[in-house]
Amino acid sequence: MARRLQAPSPAAFARDLERRIVGCTACPRLVEHCRHIAEVKRRAYRDENYWGRPVPTFGDPDPQLLVVGLAPGAHGANRTGRVFTGDSSGDWLYRALHVTGFANQARSIGLDDGLELRGAAVTCAGRCAPPQNKPARDELERCRPFLIEELQAYRGLRVVLALGGIALDAVLKSWSAADFPEFSSKPKFGHGAVFPLDGAPTLVTCYHPSRQNTQTGRLTRRQFHAVFRRCRRLVDEGRERERP
Repeated sequence: MARRLQAPSPAAFARDLERRIVGCTACPRLVEHCRHIAEVKRRAYRDENYWGRPVPTFGDPDPQLLVVGLAPGAHGANRTGRVFTGDSSGDWLYRALHVTGFANQARSIGLDDGLELRGAAVTCAGRCAPPQNKPARDELERCRPFLIEELQAYRGLRVVLALGGIALDAVLKSWSAADFPEFSSKPKFGHGAVFPLDGAPTLVTCYHPSRQNTQTGRLTRRQFHAVFRRCRRLVDEGRERERP
C-alpha cells in the first residue's frame, strides 16, 4: 500500500503539483504537439498567446468533489491554460458546477475571468493536448502519478466524478495506489452510475460533455446536471455525517 502524502498544507501541495505538471516533459510527442498547436493556432485565435504546455488541475486546493476528464483540448485548455476552458465541453462543465453551487459563475473563458471553484477541483487523465484527442496508453501511464498524488493528498475528498470511460480507467488504475479500499467488483461505466465504498470517496461516472455526445443528443443538459446534483447531495450528506 502506498503511504499517504503529508503535504505541508493543501495550498502548498497545490502550488507544488502545479509547478511539476506545467514543467513536465515526460512525453516528447505531446510536448511537440502542444507547442506546434500554440505556434500554428486556429484562425479565430490567431491574435492570442497560446498556453502550449501541460495544463494543471484547477479549483479548490482541498476539494470535496474531484472531476476527472480526458485531456486538454488543442484550442481549448491548450490555448487558455485552464482545464475545460475555451471550448464547448467547458461551457457545459462549469455551468453544471455553477448550478450546483461549486462555482461562483458559469463563465469560463480564460485565466483572468474571475472564476472560482468552491469545494471542487477539475483535472484530467492526461495533462497535455494529444493529437486527435487520443492520448497513447504509455502517455496516460506517465501522467497517472499526478492523479495518484491528488487522491492521496485531498483530505476532504468525498466524491470522484469520472467523465467518460478513459477517465474512469485512469481513476481505477490510481485507486489502490492511492491506498483506497478495493471494490469487490470492478465498476463498469454507465451514465450516472454511483459506486459507494466504505473508507473511500464515492465514485460516480458520467458521459463526457464532448460535442460527440452533446450534439448528437446522447447527453442532454438535464442529464448532465442531474449527475452534478447527485454529486452535490453526496458531498452534503458526507459533511452531515462528519458533524459531531
